[in-house]
Amino acid sequence: MKKKSISLAIIIILILGAGWPLLAQSASPPDEKLLQEAKLLIFDKNWTEAEKKLDDLLTGYPQSNYYSQALFYRGKCLAEQKGREREALKSFEAFLQRTDRPQSLVEEAEISMIDLAFSLYNGGQKEYGEVLVEKLSSPSKVIRYYAAMKMSYLRDKNLGAKALPVLKKLIQTEPDQELVDRAKIALLRISPEALRDIPEKTGKEEFRLVKIRVYEKGKKTASISINLPLALADLAIQAIPEEEKARIREKGYDLDRIISDLAKSKEKLVRIEEDGNIIEIWIE
Repeated sequence: MKKKSISLAIIIILILGAGWPLLAQSASPPDEKLLQEAKLLIFDKNWTEAEKKLDDLLTGYPQSNYYSQALFYRGKCLAEQKGREREALKSFEAFLQRTDRPQSLVEEAEISMIDLAFSLYNGGQKEYGEVLVEKLSSPSKVIRYYAAMKMSYLRDKNLGAKALPVLKKLIQTEPDQELVDRAKIALLRISPEALRDIPEKTGKEEFRLVKIRVYEKGKKTASISINLPLALADLAIQAIPEEEKARIREKGYDLDRIISDLAKSKEKLVRIEEDGNIIEIWIE
């Protein structure tokens, strides 16, 4: 009899234990349930269905503790749907204006706004250039740097030039050499002359460097001075406009091949002269 009582007790415990998660789930507040369902749909990249869940939360539960998160995830859903970039940007803006926004999502929201504004601006909607410029003044250096790097890819180099102060300051103050190198490449994309007057950092280099010096006609001091890790040299070449590279090839110089040959050989220097201007390239 005692064994039967113990067995019955164990069965009851197991039944209750198995049923408890279901009871807990059914007891979840409806707004929380909507958010969790939306997250699962986002994980499956079912953007439209996730958006519906989030809209239900936003319209049905305006006082919800999950309202801010719903705005953020709605922005993510909209950003993935072609033609709805402006709506996505507004959703991220609304999220960032909330005082109860989770700090863990703020940086991602700002980066998403930069990407969206970049796409809209390059697509001809020039009013979104203001969003990019605004991010250059962000209190977060991560956001400032990201905005400046992104703007270096703009087809409108006049707007891209607004990123130059951020990039120059990065080069002068940032201890991360890889980040500095990428900022130099960003400067090259906007305007090669932007590297002028930026003092070189002193110190022992850890990697082989491609060094490029440009001397204007009649001048002994380099007007452009670039030091890049050899591994990033191809990015520097990519930063040169195609028409300029084609013009250089017409003169008998292939920049891609020059870098490749220098890396393989013991040559100290490649010197290119044109109309009195001199370009020197070597690897150390």
